Amino acid sequence: MALFDFFKKKKQTDEEAQEPERSETGVYGPDEDELAELDAALDDAGEALEEVLTEAEPVEAPENLPPQGATVPAGEPAPEPEYEEKPTKKGLFSRLKEGLGKTRGAFTSKVDNVFKAFTKIDDDLYDELEEALILADIGGQTSMEIVETLRERVKEKHITDGSEAKEELKAIIAEILSSGDSELYLDTKPTVVLVIGVNGVGKTTTIGKLTNKLKREGKMVVLAAADTFRAAAADQLEIWAERNGVQIVRLTEGADPAAVIFDGCTAAKKRGADVLICDTAGRLHNKKNLMEELKKIHRVIERELPDARKEVLLVLDATTGQNAVNQAEEFNRAAGITGIVLTKLDGTAKGGIVIQIIQKLGIPVKFVGVGEGINDLQVFNAEDFAAALFPEE
Repeated sequence: MALFDFFKKKKQTDEEAQEPERSETGVYGPDEDELAELDAALDDAGEALEEVLTEAEPVEAPENLPPQGATVPAGEPAPEPEYEEKPTKKGLFSRLKEGLGKTRGAFTSKVDNVFKAFTKIDDDLYDELEEALILADIGGQTSMEIVETLRERVKEKHITDGSEAKEELKAIIAEILSSGDSELYLDTKPTVVLVIGVNGVGKTTTIGKLTNKLKREGKMVVLAAADTFRAAAADQLEIWAERNGVQIVRLTEGADPAAVIFDGCTAAKKRGADVLICDTAGRLHNKKNLMEELKKIHRVIERELPDARKEVLLVLDATTGQNAVNQAEEFNRAAGITGIVLTKLDGTAKGGIVIQIIQKLGIPVKFVGVGEGINDLQVFNAEDFAAALFPEE
């Protein structure tokens, strides 16, 4: 039966069952015109509803929900529908290449434009190339050294073709990237990893991601929350500790950071931890008193764990460009940096700063951050970085 026929029949049945007694005036209920209007309205409504129901697509309920009428035990939430997640994992090199997209675009476009603009290799080409490298955040001194090396090799190998000279440039940069030791040494128990850097570079997140990596490698990790000045800094680190299932040592806000490091060393020895990772306050590289405090922390570690390997990782924000080099120089004087963690490479075109840091400071880059995912903190691999920097032709 059509839906609008059902409404009409129901209306007629209701009228017959509930017909009021005729009044003395002979007037009762609606007149014939009103009934006709009501019939038309019901017909229209029925047709519209039937059309909607006909065109609607059926919705399938998730398979793991309880059967209809089943009772969920008190105090237990109903099971959530299970939806299959699409695979999102990418290879390490794929994530690195994707993360360096902005840097690659800025770097290669500048270099390519130089070689396309000159039909022969001469002093003008070298001058333009040096300027292009500087604009790619490789730095003045480093750019000059790269161009001088290229000039010598072009002469030695009798290179006259621009494409060959460009390949030689790629080889020189790859050699610079390969000159640093990017390994994180964890050959003592415990090994102390002191993480330093200015505010906002991503120290706490870096520690969380590094902890996750070490845990997956079977290491027992203890965290020391020595950033006692920034509000909620220890709370943020504690969230990472809980997420990774590791112990954290913390004191009250405003406590002496060196005291936290002392307690962290004690806990690491007592628990037989493989790695003690120490967070520190976001010290500005030009504040002498804060640098002195960092030296004090260093002395506590030397006294409490004299035989432990000590890795001092400076976290730098790649988006700051040349300022990152200045920070590295100042921090290195205070703490003896063993490695750089360069974050936010995926959000900047200034990734060429890696080349300058390695060439100018002689400090190896040990990790690079190329995204926000837990696996986007990657061990620095010179070959992969060079390959990701220069696209295939």
